[in-house]
Amino acid sequence: MAGMTEVSSLTGRLLVATPALADPNFDRAVVLLLDHDEEGSLGVVLNRPTPVDVSDILEGWGDLAGEPGVVFQGGPVSLDSALGVAVVPGGASGEAAPLGWRRVHGAIGLVDLEAPPELLASALGSLRIFAGYAGWGPGQLEDELVDGAWYVVESEPGDVSSPSPERLWREVLRRQRNELAMVATYPDDPSLN
Repeated sequence: MAGMTEVSSLTGRLLVATPALADPNFDRAVVLLLDHDEEGSLGVVLNRPTPVDVSDILEGWGDLAGEPGVVFQGGPVSLDSALGVAVVPGGASGEAAPLGWRRVHGAIGLVDLEAPPELLASALGSLRIFAGYAGWGPGQLEDELVDGAWYVVESEPGDVSSPSPERLWREVLRRQRNELAMVATYPDDPSLN
């Protein structure tokens, strides 16, 4: 993060796909940015559940995963890798981070999936497991922002563990205090309007 001010980093923010975004990987996607600096950006799509149970691929972590207890497709890159994102209640207040958890933004952080799950069980408020991630090279995300592909909004800890991920795109837009709240009403298929 050297050279970037806190204000210019989008780490911890949400990218919400605009209706104009044509990439099917990101149709109505809500992406939590886990890292954003001059070397590029990395995030996970919060609203793409798969039919695969967490316990089927990561022994011990299934009991800690929030509902729905499935793996989410975090993005089109490295689909054979897994990332754990968890909210630690009180994690934003500067308390010592639990072993196996690294703060990303506020109470949201990354989980070391190599650590024993019982090490984190008592500290985690919610956990999501993602297969793959969304990645952008240097300047690529900034170009997409200029092109109007994404809305950038503040994240809330509950976004990571939304029990209704299929409604997250509309819910995030609806809570905005500006014209973005109206975008939430945009039809799934505008040609049917």
